[in-house]
Order: sequence, then structure tokens, then C-alpha cells
Amino acid sequence: MSWGTELWDQFDNLEKHTQWGIDTLEKCIKFVKERTEIELSYAKQLRNLSKKYQPKKNSKEEEEYKYTSCKAFISTLNEMNDYAGQHEVISENMASQIIVDLARYVQELKQERKSNFHDGRKAQQHIETCWKQLESSKRRFERDCKEADRAQQYFEKMDADINVTKADVEKARQQAQIRHQMAEDSKADYSSILQKFNHEQHEYYHTHIPNIFQKIQEMEERRIVRIGESMKTYAEVDRQVIPIIGKCLDGIVKAAESIDQKNDSQLVIEAYKSGFEPPGDIEFEDYTQPMKRTVSDNSLSNSRGEGKPDLKFGGKSKGKLWPFIKKNKLSLKLGATPEDFSNLPPEQRRKKLQQKVDELSKEIQKEMDQRDAITKMKDVYLKNPQMGDPASLDHKLAEVSQNIEKLRLETQKFEAWLAEVEGRLPARSEQARRQSGLYDSQNPPTVNNCAQDRESPDGSVRMKERSPWLKEKHCMSSRKTKAMAGPAFGEMKMKRVMSPLRMSKSVWTKMPKVLRLIFNTIKKKNKKK
Repeated sequence: MSWGTELWDQFDNLEKHTQWGIDTLEKCIKFVKERTEIELSYAKQLRNLSKKYQPKKNSKEEEEYKYTSCKAFISTLNEMNDYAGQHEVISENMASQIIVDLARYVQELKQERKSNFHDGRKAQQHIETCWKQLESSKRRFERDCKEADRAQQYFEKMDADINVTKADVEKARQQAQIRHQMAEDSKADYSSILQKFNHEQHEYYHTHIPNIFQKIQEMEERRIVRIGESMKTYAEVDRQVIPIIGKCLDGIVKAAESIDQKNDSQLVIEAYKSGFEPPGDIEFEDYTQPMKRTVSDNSLSNSRGEGKPDLKFGGKSKGKLWPFIKKNKLSLKLGATPEDFSNLPPEQRRKKLQQKVDELSKEIQKEMDQRDAITKMKDVYLKNPQMGDPASLDHKLAEVSQNIEKLRLETQKFEAWLAEVEGRLPARSEQARRQSGLYDSQNPPTVNNCAQDRESPDGSVRMKERSPWLKEKHCMSSRKTKAMAGPAFGEMKMKRVMSPLRMSKSVWTKMPKVLRLIFNTIKKKNKKK
């Protein structure tokens, strides 16, 4: 089966067919190119999607990802990022192994096709030239034969006419011979050209055209094989990333299996536990018998001198929770966060204070490392003066030491608050006791002073009779005073207890507006009395 023998007369159709084959190859290249663009776009969209749902750094959203379910979700996002990377690999491999290779092959194929059909046209033009020569010699031979025939007839006519001179007859005879000779020459030329044409035609149809068409057939078959190889490569490029994509999916499954609902439930407890004790049973009040109504010691009605009854929960007055809750809502409404986190429930406040102490400890360690480095550098300068002036580091060393002292005072302040809030919390687990034991032992004087103020029997107004808001302000003020005065101040007892109606300007300005209005009302009533 050969195009040279079967399609010897289909030169134009073969030319069209091979051009169609090249167009098909270019169409395959275009298809793969668009596939690579889709893979890149898909990978980009997957990466953007993964990035969109990643928690932002230093945000509340990042804190929420401490739960195992959220960690599993983060792992899924990371695996999807790797999944997107495999689609980028598909795009790159298809571009390098198919598009670039096929594009180069198409250029070579076009050159080969052009060369083969150029040889075919050249052979075609040669046989056409031979055909034209044959036709020309044939027409000349035909014309010469006719002229010779006419000359012969004219000679015979002149020879038969008695009125014609002998010279005219001789002239007619010579002319007939010349024409006859020309016809013979034309015949010989025509015969020679015909033989040559037949030879060329045989070579054209049995040698040149079969060879050219065979080359074109081989070229076309190579093109078809190349398309098949490209399709295999197209599938293999996808198949190569399947194991890695499978690992990404296995990672997602593993992340899902790592979810621990019990652990997440415990984290919710740690995140939102307030540390308050639940209220006890409500006591029955018998209104059929005259009885003395108990008024809460720290209720606002008691400070006004009014005798409103107050229900008690298990021996603990309900009013004790009200100032904290009210203060918390006001603080959240005003957007103000006290330095000692007194707006938070006890357990959450303890965690925040512990976190603050840890942060300050890290800062102190960082500053101490810097101080050690400067000290070592100064020693080097002292031993080798040519390397630098030791005095130039004194200012920096003093600055670092000052920063360390400030951070230590700040740490002592937060440790005192931490010790105080841990002393108020109900019994916790042994681990929590061990964690807070360090802070209880470091700052006992500050805590004892605040406790002494609350339990002092000689004060006209005792701390336990004040609202929790004022207790926090008083203790905070006491701690600030001791921190400024130095360690020796911790050995002194506070002689003056701040009255709820006499307080510093700073405390008054930080007090919520509602409480300031209430205290103003109480002052006016006391003046009238």
C-alpha cells in the first residue's frame, strides 16, 4: 500500500491532506496550551482560596485555631495549597514536554512538506515541458507533411500542363523535394521527442512521483505517530502527579481523623470559665410572720439608707455579682480595658494576667541578653582599644538596665494582681495551683496589705463593704504606690483607707459615668443630713 502507486494522480489532494494534518497538529498544540492555562488559573484560584481562609496573624481569628477541628481545617488549607502546586506542575510539564516539542516538530514538518511538494512540482513542470515539446514537434511534423503534400500536388499539376515551361516544372519539382525533406526531418524530430517524452513520462509516473509521494506518506505517518505519543505524554503528565495528589488527600483525611472533640470541649472550658461559684438555693421568706429584712452589705440601697430587701443565694448575696457584671458591660460598651483586666471574670482575668507576666518575662530575658552582649563587647573594647571606645557603650548599657528595671517593676505589678486574683478564686486543680505558686511566693507583702485593708476592723468603712469595683481600684492604687516607693514600702502598713466618697482624681475619672452619678447622689444626701 503506497501513495506513489495508488494515488499517482492525486497530487493536489495529497497537498491539501498534508496541510490538514499540520493544521490538526497545531490544533492539538493549541488545545494543550489552553489546558495549561486552565491548570495555572485553577492553581492560582486554589492558592487564593487557601490564602483567603488562612487566619490573620495577631488577630482574634488566629486564637480560635487552637481547637483541633480548626487545626484540621488549617491542615486542609495547607494540603490544598500543595494540591494547587501539583496543578502548576501539570501545566509546566505539558508546556515543556508537549507544546515546545510539538511546536518544534511542526516547523520541521512544514519544511519537509514544502521540500517534498517542491520536488513534486518540479517533476510535474518538467513533464509538462516535455509534453509541450512533443506537441510542438508533432504540430511541426504535421504542418511539414501537409506542405510537402501540397508541393507534390503542385509539381504533378505543373508537369501535366503542356503550356508550362520546363523551367517552371523543374522549379516545382525542386520545391516538392525540399518540402518532402522537411517533412522527413520533422518526422525524425517528432519521433525522437516522442521517445524522450515517453521515457520522461515513465520516469515521472513510476519513479519520481512514487518516491516523492512515498516521502510524503512517511512524513504523514510520522505526524500521526507523533500525535499519539503526545496524547500518551498528556496522560502521563496527569498520572505522575496522582500519587502526590493522593498524599495531599491522605493528609486531609489524617487531619480530619486528628480532630478530638473532648479536647476542644476542654479548650472551650478554659477559654470561657469565669471562676464564679453558681448561686445557691433561694431561701423561703415567710411574709405571714414579721421578720427583719436583711439588706445586702454592699448594695447601693444600703449606702442610701433605704431598707429594700435583697434575696440571698446560699448565704451569698445576689448583689455581689451585680457590680462586676454591670461594670463589665459598661467597660465593653465604652471600649475601655483596665490595665489589671478587672473587667474580666476571675478565671479569664487570671489567664490574661498570666499571659502578661509571661510576655514581660520574655521581654526581660531579651533585654538581659542584650545587656550581656553589650557587656561582652565593652570587655572586648577594654582589652582591645583599637576596636572601639568602651565609653561609647555606657549610654546604651544604662538604657538597657533602665528598661530591665522598668520591666521588672511592671512584672511585679502584674504578679501582684495575679496572686490576688488566684487567692480569690475557688479551689482549682493541682496543676493550676503549681502554676500560680510561683507568683504567690514572689509578692506576699502586696497581697497581704490588700487583704489587711479588707479585713481591718478599725476602719470606719471596711473594704468588704465596698463594691468590687472600688476594691479593685483601691488595691491597684496601693500596688502602684508601693511600686513607685520601692521594696521598703511593702513593710509599711497603709494607715489611710480611702473612703468610697473620697477618692483620687485619677480613680474618679476612670469610674464609669453611671457610678459617678450614684456617688454624687449619695454625697448630696449626706450633706442634707
